[in-house]
Amino acid sequence: MVTYYTLLCLHILGATIWVGGHLVLATTILPRALKARKASIITDFEQGYERLGMPALAVQILTGLWLAHRLLGSAANWLGDSPHAHMVHLKLLFLAATVGLAIHAKTRVIPRLRDDNIPVLGAHIVGVTILGVLFTFAGASLRLGGYPLFGS
Repeated sequence: MVTYYTLLCLHILGATIWVGGHLVLATTILPRALKARKASIITDFEQGYERLGMPALAVQILTGLWLAHRLLGSAANWLGDSPHAHMVHLKLLFLAATVGLAIHAKTRVIPRLRDDNIPVLGAHIVGVTILGVLFTFAGASLRLGGYPLFGS
């Protein structure tokens, strides 16, 4: 039986890898690639990071759904009107936006990535990074019982 503590630790570890990697990408790698006008700086980072980042995201999704179930019960309760349900709504919204950006980047942006159109991928990187930070704030709100950044 997987304990709540184990689920939460795996979820936090996944968030650390996912959000931390994107913060490094957005604040260090992307500016260097934009300045040098070299898309390969980003693609080289992504090739190494994806081996750890994508499994971390998968762990977050699986543990997040499991934690939501432990907190609120069946998925029907996730659509309720409680503060906890609102945080789950936000996290699911952030997840949908992240998946949408990822699909668009993988199918449209990255196949056409060149040294002269790095800013298009940069917008995706910044968007996913902001969503990751918002995920973190929403998760902290759930764990700490307060919702100061989200209106409560």
